[in-house]
Amino acid sequence: MTTHIFSLSARYRATFDLSNQEFSIAGAVRPYMVDEIAPSLALLKDSIDRVQGLFYVNVRRLTQMNNTAFHAFSRIIIDSCRIRSDLRFVIITSSVVGWTTRKFSRLASIEPNISVEEYDNQFYPGQNFLEEGGFIPILRTQTKMTWRHERNILPRHGMRPGIVMADICCGIGDFALLVQKEFKPARIVALDHSKSSLAYARQVAADFAVSGVEYTYGDASEMLLDDNQFDLVTCRHSLQIFNRPTLILKELFRICKPGGRVYITNEKNSHCLGEPRAESIQWTYNEVAKLFAHFDMDVEFGPKSRRYLADAGFDDIRVESFMVTNLDGDPQDFADVIAAWEEVYAGEMAVQRGDTPEFISRFRQGFRDHIFAALHPKGYAGWPIWVASARKPS
Repeated sequence: MTTHIFSLSARYRATFDLSNQEFSIAGAVRPYMVDEIAPSLALLKDSIDRVQGLFYVNVRRLTQMNNTAFHAFSRIIIDSCRIRSDLRFVIITSSVVGWTTRKFSRLASIEPNISVEEYDNQFYPGQNFLEEGGFIPILRTQTKMTWRHERNILPRHGMRPGIVMADICCGIGDFALLVQKEFKPARIVALDHSKSSLAYARQVAADFAVSGVEYTYGDASEMLLDDNQFDLVTCRHSLQIFNRPTLILKELFRICKPGGRVYITNEKNSHCLGEPRAESIQWTYNEVAKLFAHFDMDVEFGPKSRRYLADAGFDDIRVESFMVTNLDGDPQDFADVIAAWEEVYAGEMAVQRGDTPEFISRFRQGFRDHIFAALHPKGYAGWPIWVASARKPS
């Protein structure tokens, strides 16, 4: 059972979910007087009376809260701690709204039964591996290689001039720039959880004098974007590196307009191939899939896209795949991408997992054999990508 309160002309909402013992407050809470938020304060008090053990206070989507509101809500929580010694309060914040962690941590310093957990602190297991500045040129090369295919594929999945579009988990922003230049959407909102990637994206947009892309910092699983506002929502090579992709899909569904489409791309890394030295290459990419699974990521996600989209409530699901190869432009581009994979996967990730030097040596050899195949005058090297899109029912 969930209880909802919408207040102050729908500028904020408060809800209580009894099954999860969670009180949530979202939006901008800025009353002049405490009486203005009396229904929400009453809901908080009633919620506390109905729970035992752990009580969650979720402020992940609390964009603003003035001191009047903060002190009123805090007073109830602190007083309840002193009355109910059996009850523990867990306040859930997000780094996207950084002030909430700082502000609510004051309560934890006052009462030992209050703790603050930053929801997304451990939510993106792959981000640290791929966020280093040295990897940026490779990400740009990857996009250049896939764009040769995607620019022809996108119109079959909802891309057209004049639409309102969101690119979620936009990374360094190169895809959004290419879309803006090629298809001229009316508006693009590009969101990512990496501040360094967004800083790079904004700089590139300025350098190339490209306008019309709004780069936004945000958590893809809990976006501060309104419902039903985008004709097309893209999320490329990202669901496969989140440990809870269903939460991302739920948000993509929410922000997509009824009748609009969501477009996702993902890999099945074990299907990377090359010739000559095919056996070594195949062994290594099978191990890549196992390595990512160790860190709660699924680089075998690609062919699963249809099932995930259907389970998320979408219809009219379209799936296709393409193979990026050493024959797409300069083979050295392909080789450079594989070399970067080797350094991240066989270097940092394998070491962090605790792999033996013998394993890492064989693991590295497979990447080097893939490079050999890519650069061989008679060789072939491939990297498969699955594209899927689906419609949000009207």
